[in-house]
Amino acid sequence: MIWLTWRQFRTQILVVAGVLAALAVVLIVTGPHLVSLSDAYLKSCHTDRDCGSTTNPVMGTDGKLESGLSDVLLIVPALIGIFWGAPLIARELETGTYRLGWTQSITRRRWLAVKLGVVGLASVVVAGLMSLMLTWWASPIDTANANRFGVAVFSLRDITPLGYAAFAFALGVTAGVLVRRTLPAMAGTLVVFVAARVAEATWVRPHLMSPVRATFPITTGNGIGFSLTPDGLQVMTNPPNIPNAWAITSEVVNNAGQSPTAAFMKSACPSLANGAQAGPAGGGVRHVRVPGNGPGPQAFQDCVTKVAAKYHEVVTYQPARRFWAFQGIETAIFVVLALLLAGFCFWWVRHRLS
Repeated sequence: MIWLTWRQFRTQILVVAGVLAALAVVLIVTGPHLVSLSDAYLKSCHTDRDCGSTTNPVMGTDGKLESGLSDVLLIVPALIGIFWGAPLIARELETGTYRLGWTQSITRRRWLAVKLGVVGLASVVVAGLMSLMLTWWASPIDTANANRFGVAVFSLRDITPLGYAAFAFALGVTAGVLVRRTLPAMAGTLVVFVAARVAEATWVRPHLMSPVRATFPITTGNGIGFSLTPDGLQVMTNPPNIPNAWAITSEVVNNAGQSPTAAFMKSACPSLANGAQAGPAGGGVRHVRVPGNGPGPQAFQDCVTKVAAKYHEVVTYQPARRFWAFQGIETAIFVVLALLLAGFCFWWVRHRLS
């Protein structure tokens, strides 16, 4: 049974190697086209000095392939935990074949170390190769999007997939050791892994480093807008476009840190605050609609000018230069968790497994 298990693993490795090879061929064939397309666009737009007003054509090229590759890499760590980690020990505990290994002069520590070392290393290598290929292939698209902190980019590029794969594998092994049944261990691995990823991205990653705080003048180019609420006219803004930065919060305040009052907004923007140009948007909020002709656009511009004279936009964000620091910290977190789980497995097998 032990020999069959390793034979099955070798077969799976060959299948995965074949898939990676086929994927590499596809990316090698299509990747240079993206690079040449992006280089030609950048050369042209720099010559015409209109890079800020035009769209890089790579953003609409091979979109389905990029989406498919991202989806695959997104689930690969979970699949590693489910199909390589969870059954690795659970199958032998479930069938009782682990006792055969222990009667052949193989210590428990060596028995577990070989399994964790070989399969764990293969797991990290597979995730690393896929991440390397996707990072290389999508680099022209990522450069054009300038959003390296985006969820669809940060978690699927460079080194973070290695940490996810190591954690998923160790988690699967731990579930198998504790549950001692393959299918429940696989299900538990999936649930805990997804919960850990969501918790890290939602509650941990935003607090890894203190954000930078910066002020920006209010202009129509900042995506400023207005909404009518039960409390009066309110200002709405989008964070300014900071390439490859991670905007966290954005607010409009004066030098004292105070937001525009309803009285000020009514005085500065009477034609908008009276509700004549407002339409319902649900939830008690009415978004101001500015007609395309007549006095609407001028009233909107006058309102922006008066607000900008006394208020500014304050943005907290993570600058682009911290991308690799965040990558390293997040990867280290999951690697440490994987090592802790592996250590727990060694302790459990040695002291609690009979």
